[in-house]
Amino acid sequence: MAAASSDSAEFHGRDPKSLIFVYGSLKRGHGLHHLLEGQVFRGPATTCPLYRIFDLGSYPGLVDWPEGLAVQGEVYEVDTECLKRLDEAEGVDEGLYARRVIKLQPPFDGVETSAWFWLNKVSGLRDCETSWP
Repeated sequence: MAAASSDSAEFHGRDPKSLIFVYGSLKRGHGLHHLLEGQVFRGPATTCPLYRIFDLGSYPGLVDWPEGLAVQGEVYEVDTECLKRLDEAEGVDEGLYARRVIKLQPPFDGVETSAWFWLNKVSGLRDCETSWP
């Protein structure tokens, strides 16, 4: 019992970290990357071939897709405050995107990682295939 108590004390007050996969305007060199300031870049990543990204104008939208492809992106380790900022920037409350678990290829396979999925129609939009822009 004492060991469990000391384990929880070890993490008390720490901000839990989450892994996220970014594939568009949050990537290095793009318009919203500044929102990841102070977070940890874990490396380039590729999804399992289950998704497609569509060009929504100045940003892309990731969707589940029956004939999916392996989408290219980046993985970051982020804190809770950063997740809140990113959810706001991605329009989660407005119903534009939802943050959900995404399946990645090695070395991130089996590691719970989230991404923002587009929740609206993609018919008529340009299919970006494996990367955006």
